[in-house]
Amino acid sequence: MNRFRDLFLQYLLVERGLSGNTVEAYGRDTLRYVAFLHAAGCAEPAHITRLQVAEFIALLKSQGLSPRSRARALSALRMFHRFLLIEGYAVTNPTALLEAPKSGGKLPTFLSSREVAALLATTAGDEGIEIRDRAMLELLYATGLRVSELVGLTTRTVNLDAGYLMTFGKGGKERLVPLGETAIAAVKRYQAHVRLRQERGTGQAELFLTRLGEGMSRQSFWNIIKKRARQAGITRSISPHTLRHSFATHLLENGADLRSVQLMLGHADLSSTQIYTHVTRERLKKIHEECHPRG
Repeated sequence: MNRFRDLFLQYLLVERGLSGNTVEAYGRDTLRYVAFLHAAGCAEPAHITRLQVAEFIALLKSQGLSPRSRARALSALRMFHRFLLIEGYAVTNPTALLEAPKSGGKLPTFLSSREVAALLATTAGDEGIEIRDRAMLELLYATGLRVSELVGLTTRTVNLDAGYLMTFGKGGKERLVPLGETAIAAVKRYQAHVRLRQERGTGQAELFLTRLGEGMSRQSFWNIIKKRARQAGITRSISPHTLRHSFATHLLENGADLRSVQLMLGHADLSSTQIYTHVTRERLKKIHEECHPRG
């Protein structure tokens, strides 16, 4: 089964054009699945039954995986079995009629406008690292980029004069995202006063660099945002994606239409963006309960 798994991952990367992070996630889920099948003595795709798939999902539940994680794993298995069917390695799809575990409708977490201001205020100084961190946070909040998209920006993909950037989202899909004046000013300041010194004439393509003049990694930026959150007095756990959620939520709260937000976020399906309408409704309900005399 490992041979079929390797072919599947190659198919996702080359033919489907999925991002490295997405392929890695599918790889983890299918690795666990193949190990389960091996332990069950199943070595051929044609021998896999619907009952075995259901038993694997039940095993994940017994190991403490959340409904959302189990649903993601089932999604990976569905694509794996569709691949086996398309390529002629199997004649049936044992995942076809299985229902995904209910996730409980968990809504994305986001920062209030006041919390965003407090987060940005931690980078108000004139030190090089503060100027760089301010530029990254301003840009992330202004555009709603994924962290991989943020650290993947180059000096050529950001057009500060025109006020937009070009990024490549999931599946390598290209999109234009507008920039706000505040973010443009922060990035210009970083480029003029910090980046040239960090680059040291090496010709690094990445827009945001570390102290050593190397391209910023996803993990490095995670550490930056967690550090700045502590400094801002934000006690709950946040991640770069929290600012993406905040970007979308604040746009909708201030009157943006759902289709425009979908385009800026790079969602292939409008249903992925509609979750933020639930967020804004719940937020309005909470405000009403707290502020209305008869709430």
